[in-house]
Amino acid sequence: MPTLLYKAAGDIRGDDILPLNQLRDLYPDLYERHAKKYADRPQALSRPIPLLDCTWTDVVFLSPVHPAPIFDALRESGRIGPGSLPYWTIDADLLDPRQTCILLKRHDPLFRPQPAEDYIPYSAETVATLSTPSAKALDRLRTLNATEPLLPWADIPHVLHRGPIPVNLFRDARGRAVRT
Repeated sequence: MPTLLYKAAGDIRGDDILPLNQLRDLYPDLYERHAKKYADRPQALSRPIPLLDCTWTDVVFLSPVHPAPIFDALRESGRIGPGSLPYWTIDADLLDPRQTCILLKRHDPLFRPQPAEDYIPYSAETVATLSTPSAKALDRLRTLNATEPLLPWADIPHVLHRGPIPVNLFRDARGRAVRT
């Protein structure tokens, strides 16, 4: 059985899922929508990704954790209603380890940069060991109050891939090709 990575389904144009810096040039409206996530912390956009010799805007973000337990915990907190997040999957073996790393993401309300040692080399085997959300991550989400920022992925490892990823490598939640 393959090890899967997860990506929120979204408005994709063209044949690739693009990092922010390429969205800015090709699809400025999509760039504006996604860049809004960083409005209160614009310095994050220029943060270096040590193992990939690039910045935050040069990578596509994926998760080794299925979104269901994350959003179940958010529902328990009352911060979101019923329903599910549409997502896509990709086989972890399809990503080039030379273009990919893992960030052991740690929640920090001050959004300070994480140390270089939190970035580790990528392998499908390592991803498989990170596929279960930590109790700490789920507890934080279950106990969010109405004034805390809604950051579902704050304690969830991130898989960072430098450059575009072809859309035809992704499958929907039923296992069907997103695009052929």
